[in-house]
Amino acid sequence: MNKPLVLVVEDDIPVQNLITTTLRAHDYRFLTAGTAEEAIMETASHNPEIVLLDLGLPDMDGVEVIRRIRTWSNVPIIVISARSEDTDKIDALDAGADDYLTKPFSVEELLARLRVTQRRLSVMMSETLVSDAVFTNGDLKIDYAAGCCYLGKEELHLTPIEYKLLVLLAQNVGKVLTHKFITLHIWGSSFDSDVSSLRVFMATLRKKLESAPDSPQYIQTHIGVGYRMMKVE
Repeated sequence: MNKPLVLVVEDDIPVQNLITTTLRAHDYRFLTAGTAEEAIMETASHNPEIVLLDLGLPDMDGVEVIRRIRTWSNVPIIVISARSEDTDKIDALDAGADDYLTKPFSVEELLARLRVTQRRLSVMMSETLVSDAVFTNGDLKIDYAAGCCYLGKEELHLTPIEYKLLVLLAQNVGKVLTHKFITLHIWGSSFDSDVSSLRVFMATLRKKLESAPDSPQYIQTHIGVGYRMMKVE
C-alpha cells in the first residue's frame, strides 16, 4: 500500500519536528505549514491526501481553516490540538474534521490514526474506480476507460488538454478548483503563463460543452479564483 502525502500544519517547531521525524521514519511523504494561510495554499497547490492540523495557529483559528478547506475539498483532516474540552472537539468535527487527537499524544497513536485514515482512503478509491468507470452529469458522459466524452448522443471531439481539464473538473464535481490547483495538475506548474493558457483552453472547452456559454450549465467561473463543475440534475 503506497503511503499518502501528508500535510503537517503546526507552528510549534518541536512538535512539527516530532511529527515529521515520525512520518519520515515510516516512509510517509509530507509537506509542512506553520500558518493557516500556508495550510490553505499548500492544500490547494499540492492536494495532500491527509492533513494533520493544529488548531492554535498564529494567523487564524484552525476551525476556520477546516471550514475554508471544506468549501472545495474532502481531504481527510486529523486535528492535533492541546484543546481537550468536548466543545472544542465538537466544533472541529462539526466544521468538517475527520478525527481529533489531543496533545500530548504518543507516536503509536498518531500512526494508528494515520493507518485507519489510509485504509478508509483505499476503500473510497476502490469504490470510486468501480462506480465511476463512466461519469454522468446531466447529458454529459465521460467514459474513462475509453477516453471518450459525449454530450447527449454526440461525441465531443476534445484536445488532450481539454479532456484532462474536463476529467479533473468531473472528478471534483461541486468543488471550486483554484487556478493554481488546476495548472499544477495539468501542466505541473503554476506560472502566470499557465493561468493564461488555462483561460484559453477553458474557453474552447466551454464552446464545445455549453449550448449557451453566457448561461453555463456545466462549468462555472469563480472570478479571480478558479472553476467549478456544477451538478446537473
